[in-house]
Amino acid sequence: MKEEGKRSRKKCLLYVAAFVVFQTAIILVFALTVMRVKSPKLRFGSATVANFSTGANKLPSFDLVTQVTVKNTNFGHFKYENNSLTILYSGVPVGEAAIMKGRARARQTKKFDIVFSVSFSSLSTNPNFSNDVNSGVLMLSSQGKLSGKVQLMKVIKKKKSAEMSCTMAINLTTRAVQDLKCK
Repeated sequence: MKEEGKRSRKKCLLYVAAFVVFQTAIILVFALTVMRVKSPKLRFGSATVANFSTGANKLPSFDLVTQVTVKNTNFGHFKYENNSLTILYSGVPVGEAAIMKGRARARQTKKFDIVFSVSFSSLSTNPNFSNDVNSGVLMLSSQGKLSGKVQLMKVIKKKKSAEMSCTMAINLTTRAVQDLKCK
């Protein structure tokens, strides 16, 4: 009888130890996968040229209509503030557009359209720009940063930012965007 009680206590202790090990493993897996916060990705999904015109000084101007994507791979939503994206020609800003504050849901991609008014009036004296216009292709780049917070389980908030750097070629003859690449 005494041995039976000892055996059942050992069995109970073994079950408790197994339960503790199991719970520790679950918490560890949860902490390493779900609770890890990554920076969202900000990209151009597509871009088209609209309202193309050339002024008296032969400088082109147009609207660049872009689809912007914010890919949130986290298990919590990404809430971002007002920010802006800039279009550059050889490091000189030629267009800017605002991104209004918003939210990308957990493990989803938010898509929205932004229109840039691109004007090259500040580059009229740049000889490289004149050569590019004559060649029919303008190489543009874009930069932007989306700052905000990822909120996990309505308790944990981590500051994160999504950065974008894209390059594209604008074909002035066909008025089309070519070779759009984002990092």
